[in-house]
This record gives sequence, C-alpha cells and structure tokens, in this order.
Amino acid sequence: VSSPFFPPNSSWDAAYERELQTFQDIGDTGEVWFGEESMVRIIRCLQKHKVPLDSSVLDIGTGNGVLLVELAKFGYMNLTGIDYSPSAIRLSEKVRDKEGMSNIKLKVEDFLTPSAELSGFDVCIDKGTFDAISLDPSDAAGKRQLYVASLGRVLKPEGFFLITSCNWTKEELLNEFREGFEILDELPTPKFCFGGRIGNTVTALVFQRK
Repeated sequence: VSSPFFPPNSSWDAAYERELQTFQDIGDTGEVWFGEESMVRIIRCLQKHKVPLDSSVLDIGTGNGVLLVELAKFGYMNLTGIDYSPSAIRLSEKVRDKEGMSNIKLKVEDFLTPSAELSGFDVCIDKGTFDAISLDPSDAAGKRQLYVASLGRVLKPEGFFLITSCNWTKEELLNEFREGFEILDELPTPKFCFGGRIGNTVTALVFQRK
C-alpha cells in the first residue's frame, strides 16, 4: 500500500526507496497490494459497469503503478497515478517504462490537497490508501474527511469510485462516504470462517458520485 498522508521521510517513502533499489537490481516490481486477484476484480468491475476504454482513470496512491499497467494492457488509454511518496513515483515510472506504457501519467501529489489540474476523472480507484490514513496517529478522522472532500472535487458527477479496504466493513464505508456518494455494487472478496461465523478479510465497494 502507498500512502499520500505521511511525510516524505516516513516509513512509506523509505519502503518505496528499497523497492526502487530492488527493481533496479533484479527487476522485481514489489508487492501487489491485496494480491493479483484484486486487480482482476477491478477490471471485471469496470467491464460490468461498461466503463469505456477512453475513460479517465485516477489511481489514488499508485505505489509501484502495477494496477495502471494492467489497466493499460487491458486497453484503458487515459490513466493517471498519484502518490505522496517521490520514491513510489520513481518506481512506478520505471515499471511503466519497462512495460512500454508511455501513455500512463504519473505525478507526486498529496490527495488531501489536490492540485487544480487533478479533476474531471470518470473513475477513481483506491487499494489501501484510505486504509493508510486510518493508521495515521495525527488526526485520522479529520484526514478522512479531507479525503472524502478531495474525492468529490476530482471525480466527475456520476463518476465511479472503487475502493478496496482491509480496515473497514461495508457498513463503515457506507457511513464514511455517505455525503455525496451512493453505493452501486459490492464486489466478491475472499472469505474466512472463524468460530462458525463467515466473514470477509477484504471489503471492495463501488460508489457513484451523486
């Protein structure tokens, strides 16, 4: 997971600096957060909701950029990835260039204070970034509110927001995004059984901006 909510000298930036060195040494892109099946789940969701291949897509907290590469391979043409960590963006640029996906746009950006040009997206995708601010000991509740406000600014009306979380239940996410968004879909995720009760380790939801 990448986080746009920690200072540049944080453990996130250090982690991506290590992954960047590993990629330069042996060509390993690093961890795919939530696993390969999470990327398949997202692509199938875009297909299900008939999202055109020329739609503008923003990956919030892109990390190593592998999700964008997979979307590009599938045929999506208007792809942007942002991350607070400069090391993450350097890594994602190298992954992009290795795969020959020059149409993927990447930039260092703090999603809590998005630049004016970060707007008008048809689709926003989050795999763990909203989770990351929940771990921030410095006013996590306030930063979650900023996140929701930023999402409302960068996503077009009736645009789709796909979120994958391991920290939040469906009901909690519905509450977090109740202002300005409505639930469209819940995506199938791995389940576990404990004490005779079945639950989900991961929640994946699709919202639409009102």
